[in-house]
Amino acid sequence: MSPSPVSSNPILRKTLIWSAVSMAVLAIVAGGIGLLVAGTEGLVSGLLGVVLAMLFLGITALSILIANRWFGDPLYVQLFFAIVLGGWLLKLGLFVVIMIVLSGQPWIAPMVFFLSIVTGVVATLVIDVLVITRMRLPNVSDASLPSEAPTDRAPGVELPTVVPEDRAPGRHHIVPEPPEQDGSGEQPARS
Repeated sequence: MSPSPVSSNPILRKTLIWSAVSMAVLAIVAGGIGLLVAGTEGLVSGLLGVVLAMLFLGITALSILIANRWFGDPLYVQLFFAIVLGGWLLKLGLFVVIMIVLSGQPWIAPMVFFLSIVTGVVATLVIDVLVITRMRLPNVSDASLPSEAPTDRAPGVELPTVVPEDRAPGRHHIVPEPPEQDGSGEQPARS
């Protein structure tokens, strides 16, 4: 569907890959610390917090990557915002439902759960900053300018060519006059 790739796709893919790797490391660390601090409940809370942080933060990047598949389509802008907004609404709904379900559960250690979510969010923010600052993205991307519009030239009009000797300062507006066709040898007076 995409006639040309969107320049933000490599950045989003790299962010998702680095976030997945960091979340695997954080899951091991948060699970281990949770196990030491609060036993099995801490282990489950640490792992669940890191998984939820990855899920919620990955939905946005994934929705943008999915929406970019329609780049070049006449309805691209509408599709892009519908998909990204749908992802945000999905994220919000999932967050509310999961927090309602998990609140007050006896097998959740609230402090370990909270700290693992916060650590996961901070880790993904650091990764986003590192990826964005190291990637080379032009200031104006995904744009192509026409070399010449068909309306740039009027039909039947020849523009005068400027020869090198006419390029002297102050002489760029002087166009040589064509010789007269009437046959008289007199030149009209120039003013």
